[in-house]
Parts: sequence; structure tokens; C-alpha cells
Amino acid sequence: MQGYWKLVIGALALAGISAAVSQAPTSIAPVVSPASPVTQGLPIAPAPTGSATLTKTDLEAWLDGYMPFALARGDIAGGVVVVVKDGQVLLQKGYGYSDVAKRTPVSADGTMFRPGSVSKLFTWTAVMQLVEEGKLDLDKDVNTYLDFKIPAYDGKPITLRNILTHTAGFEESARYTISAKPMDLGKLMTDALPKRVFAPGGTPAYSNYATALAGHIVARQSGMSFDDYIDSKILSPIGMTRSTFRQPLPANLKPLMSKGYALGSEKPKDFEFVGPAPAGSLSATGADMAKFMIAHLNQGQGLLKPETAAQMHTPQMAIVPPLNRMALGFYEQNFNDRRSIGHAGDTQYFHSDMSLYLDDGVGIFVSVNSGGKEGASGPLRSALFDEFANRYFPTSLGTAKVDSATAKKHAEMMAGTYENSRGFHSTFLNILSLLGPVKMAVGEDGSLLAPSVADLAGQPRKWVEIAPFVWRDSFSGKRLAAKVVDGKVVRWSFDQVSPFMVFDRVPWYKDAAWLAPLFFASFGIIALTAVGWPAGAIARRRYGQTLAFTGRRLQVHRWTKILAWASLAVFVAWIALIFIGLEDLEFLGGAFTGPLIILQILSPIVFVGFVGFAAWTLRYVWREGKWTAKLWAALVLFAALVVLWVALSHNLIGFGLKF
Repeated sequence: MQGYWKLVIGALALAGISAAVSQAPTSIAPVVSPASPVTQGLPIAPAPTGSATLTKTDLEAWLDGYMPFALARGDIAGGVVVVVKDGQVLLQKGYGYSDVAKRTPVSADGTMFRPGSVSKLFTWTAVMQLVEEGKLDLDKDVNTYLDFKIPAYDGKPITLRNILTHTAGFEESARYTISAKPMDLGKLMTDALPKRVFAPGGTPAYSNYATALAGHIVARQSGMSFDDYIDSKILSPIGMTRSTFRQPLPANLKPLMSKGYALGSEKPKDFEFVGPAPAGSLSATGADMAKFMIAHLNQGQGLLKPETAAQMHTPQMAIVPPLNRMALGFYEQNFNDRRSIGHAGDTQYFHSDMSLYLDDGVGIFVSVNSGGKEGASGPLRSALFDEFANRYFPTSLGTAKVDSATAKKHAEMMAGTYENSRGFHSTFLNILSLLGPVKMAVGEDGSLLAPSVADLAGQPRKWVEIAPFVWRDSFSGKRLAAKVVDGKVVRWSFDQVSPFMVFDRVPWYKDAAWLAPLFFASFGIIALTAVGWPAGAIARRRYGQTLAFTGRRLQVHRWTKILAWASLAVFVAWIALIFIGLEDLEFLGGAFTGPLIILQILSPIVFVGFVGFAAWTLRYVWREGKWTAKLWAALVLFAALVVLWVALSHNLIGFGLKF
């Protein structure tokens, strides 16, 4: 899939999820897009030594050079870019097509896009409006506002401040991200409630569910449906007449909706129904998004009191200093040392980003209607925002760095395997952490290697340690930093994702550095055992031989072979089901359920049964066989135990439909 969950897999597999999963994979969250060969063709230049003047003429000339080529090179159908400055629209312009087949050009004020998780900023603005009215308290247990109970974690409840800073502690939830039809928000809140895996307030873990929960609270405390509240309290006051959270689209807006594409050269896809609607169901024109940016740049004018807007825009905590931080809903995107807040967002087919330079009165929004070739939508946005800053707000990176001996020592301390806080920690999707581990290593020259945080050309970044456990990419200025406790690195992150996700060391018993190769070797042993059964039968028939054992010994032999085949089949079925589900998010909420239940029933029977019969076989062989037979039987038992351990440690054995 060209959207969020494909980006999420890429990001998880690489380490960063990421554009912001995300990326890598589709959804409605910021994602760190995996680097792609496509990006090598994007028009990216080094940061200029002097600044250009941010005028409509200069900006339009620059964008007209960048956007058409980037869209064509990435196989993206169309996009829109909007820039505001000093309370006015400086430029709003469409590029490419909203409907390729009809050759309908994108219009900044007449074409609607799906901004994905940028929608969250509207939900959180609604929360802050109710805080102003005294109907909500940021620091009160959210169960106060709910018609169901969210269990405490170590006796600690969730607050709205936790939700707005992505520190509620929920694990990732995938099932209802995209649905075949609109979902009742209240029902979704109970049906999709994910497990809390972190104590509140301490670990950022991006959560679509938590944002939807905030939207549910807005509806309950305001006495209006969420859609009605957004229409009357957010969109209408600032004149966003061509925008809506409603699904399906109202009849008067439906003709304005851009088609969504995986690739611009392919057929368009159906309108996406976002399950947790307050987290990502907005449809809006670029011109309307300009009005939202102007409102927040003008101290919340039309939406919030100045002091409330200032509170919303102020960073709340530093999880891994000195990296970017979460504010209340917005997160820091500081470019070239300029204070900037914003949000990115992805559905399966639409990909967007927004940034507000608070001290400069400048805002920029971009959205494209295709994932693009090899996820090109992510690098397109990333390069656009970086080069916008380099062109109009350039800065010098400085020359500070620690000595080479210390840098090598710190890089060695960083080496190891990590897992993303925004992940699937207690469900079967946790197997992705084994298939795509996040690794840090040390280069031959003692430098830090972070394969997951590659540059836009897919090449390793040149990390220079500029302060203890703080690294900077010598080209882009992006930072990576680690938290050290008792002389050990326990977590790290990097600027693009640090406000809402971190990477923590994997417990030794789940470390893919040793478990993954051992698992694949075990899988090979089991495969040889399974294939050896029919191969042996064919050979015996050809040469007129028979098995040397009968009775119970023969039954144990046969069941061991059957369960070897079954173990292979069940594990392959798990992987196939997961990747099919992540390829088509609607499948996760519907047709996925039946096969999932079957696998949840079969897994303990097959994996545990295989261990039992492999042990039984070893017992027989140990008494009667040659040393080679004993060795192979021992290897089969060991392999069965490894597969069982992987199934247990990565939650392939368990029951439940919340994932």
C-alpha cells in the first residue's frame, strides 16, 4: 500500500517510522517515509548561503520549478501548496490533476484534499475551546467525561493533557483505521480500546485512538455530535465553507473532492472512511486550510482567546532533550533554528503536512493525492519543507563537536536493537518488530550508524556528535539524541518524530539481533523436516523399502511431520494475513476477523503440539537411533521450541479482536 501503514512497516523496519511510520504504512498519522530511489531525482539543492525574500513572485517561481517535476518523477497525480504570511494568503496554487482521466486540474480553492492527521489540530482546538468554557479540565481523569471506563495503569488515570501530548500510554491500534463505511464514534471507542502499555506522561506514543477519544469527549461535553460541533464552532467562524469532517461527503461538497490514487498512473481509489474520525476524517480545500493557519498564527483569532492559543502552542515537556517537543496537539517542527509547530498526516492515498512559523507569521501547507512511486509523497513533502526553510530562513549549522574518542565511545553505547514506542506491543502485529528490527551500529571510523534515519537519497546520514549524546546530520542539520540512565543508553529519537515517538531498547529475550537469525534457521530445519516426509516416502516406494517402526512409534512419527507442516503453514498464514491487512486497511475491520479467529485457535494447538511430538520423537530416537538421527531429532525439538518462543513473545498465541 502506498499510504500510511506501508510507510509504517517501512518505518518500523527501518527505525523511524515513520514522514514522520507513519510513515512506514496507510493511516492518518505522521510518518517517517522510508528513503526511496525515487527521491534521487527530486530537485534538492544544498542550503543557500544567503536568504531569498519571501514574496509571491519568488515563491511561485520556486514552487513552479519544484512541484511539476516532483509530481511527475514520483508518479503523483496532483497536489496543492498554500503559504500565508502576516495574516494574508501569500500564495495558494494547485499542481497536477484531481482527476487524471478527465484531466481536471487541481484548484487551490475548488479541490478538496484529505489532510489525514492534520485533522487532529481541529479536534484539539475544539478541546481547548471547551477548556476555555470550563467544560473540560486538562488535568482531570478522562473517565470523568466518559460513558465507559478506561482502566488505570499502575493506578494512574489518563488526562486530556496526556492525550494532547501523546503520552496517554496506549499502544498502536490498527483495526478500524480505515473502514468500509462510517462508524459510530461511541461504539468505536469501546470496540477498539487498545491496551495501555506505558505509564501516562512519560513515554510519547502517537495514538489515533486517543485523539478520537478526545473527539468523543468533545461531543459528550458539548451536547452536540462531533461533526456538528466542528461545523459550528471551528469551520463556520473562520469561513471554512469547503471543508468537513463528515463521512460520506455532503452532496454540495462531493463534486469538489479530488480522486485518491496509489499511483497517479493507476486508476483512482474509492473515498476512504476513517474509523477514528476526529483523528483524520477532514476533507478541505487548500484555501480553507489557509484560513485555519491564519487563525492560529493570529493568536487563535476567531477560534481561541490569545492566552489559550499561546498555551496550545507552548511545548509541554522534553522527553529526549534537546530534540523537538510536543505542545498541546501541535508538535515542534523547528527548521533552521526557527520556532515552528505543525502536524503531518496520511491516509492511504492522501499525504499532507503543515507548519507554522510562529515568530515570523508564516504558515505553509501541502497536500498530494497519491502515495507515489515507492512512497515518493513523503520525500516530496520533506524536501519541500526543508528547502522552503533553507531558501527563506537559512542558518549556519555551526562547528561544535565532541572529540573523536568520546564520539566513538558514545556510538558504541548506542549500538543495539530498539523498538518504537508507537508500536504493537501486546498484539499479534508485534511480530513486525522481529521482521523489521530497529538497529543502531558503529561505523568503521567509530561514527554512529542509524540505518533507519537515512537521507532523502537513501544514503546514511553523516552524524556528528555536537554535544554528549546529541548528534547532528552535517548536511541537513537534523538532530538525533539519546537518554542515558546509570551509564546506559535507554532510549533515543530524532527531530522529525521525537515529539510523539521514541525508541527504547528491546529486552534481551526479544532482541532480533539473535532471535531473528535463530528463528530463520529453525524455520529452515522445520521446512527440511516437513519436505523430508514426502521425499522419504517417494524414495522408499522407489526402492521397495518400508519404515522400520510401527504402532505408536509410527503414529508419533507421522504426527511430528504433520505438525511440522502445520507450523510452517500457520506461521506463513500469520505473515500473509498481516501484510494483506496492512495493504488494505478496510480488510482489517471486516473480512480479517474470520481468518484471525481461526489462526488464534490453531496457533497454540499447532505450536505447542509440535513441541510435544518433537520431544516424544526425540525420546524414541534416543533409545533406538544412530547419532545422526539423535542430532537431527534434537535439532527439530530445538527448532520447535524457538518457533514456540517467537509465537509467545510476539503474541501470535493469544485471543482478542482489539489490535
